[in-house]
Amino acid sequence: MAGESSRHHRWVTDEPDVPFDLPVLYEDENIVVVDKPHFLATMPRGMWYRQTALIRMRERLGEPQLVPAHRLDRLTAGVLVLVRRPGARGAYQMLFQEHYATKTYECLAPIAPVRPSGVGGRPFAGTVTPLEPPRPFPLVRRSHIVKHRGTLQAHEEPGDVNAESLIERDELVGRDGMTGRLVGRYTLRPRTGKTHQLRVHMASLGLPIVGDDLYPTVRRPDYADFSRPLQLVARRLEFADPVTGEERVFVSRVPLGA
Repeated sequence: MAGESSRHHRWVTDEPDVPFDLPVLYEDENIVVVDKPHFLATMPRGMWYRQTALIRMRERLGEPQLVPAHRLDRLTAGVLVLVRRPGARGAYQMLFQEHYATKTYECLAPIAPVRPSGVGGRPFAGTVTPLEPPRPFPLVRRSHIVKHRGTLQAHEEPGDVNAESLIERDELVGRDGMTGRLVGRYTLRPRTGKTHQLRVHMASLGLPIVGDDLYPTVRRPDYADFSRPLQLVARRLEFADPVTGEERVFVSRVPLGA
């Protein structure tokens, strides 16, 4: 099966070394749960091969049959589930495809909107529903998100809602060292799983996540610079184990910092 991996993924020799650990939070005969750091891709794609969570864990454990049950963006840190047994793959992957797992994210973002709503110069689309008016938060953001193949950004456009996020503002943290803006900690609970959903929803509210080089506008990344991570962490993951029936709760230890 090691040969199978090499046939499907080209060997990359010039990718930057991601200088962060990949701790194991939990393991049993079916799954390995890791605390993925910022900048480490979930699995091989584009320029990334060995500097991915999947390949690191396959090499560390000597288990070439490992596969991810779901994905996290390369710039997003937090709880990631890998499946050990081929016979269990479908059960765990379906858990995430059907949104049976409960995900809670944390991020740092401006306290007040910093630009007109919308992403990439596009007009605002969708709805914002405060749950405890007149307080602005918590709120539910609903919109139609699309991402076209070959484009870096996802964006919102008029259409049936396919993306929904619950957003809560928790506390003032301090100032962003680069922009000087006051930033706070937010708790984000996606109720759907569109590409870049949380980043798009926060940027569309005029609250781009600290360190985001895609939203609201694209900035050319330096792939060897790890000094300013995206301040977004998949903090907590809860689900009923589809194989054993046990209730699972995993919490990331990756810190957020302004």
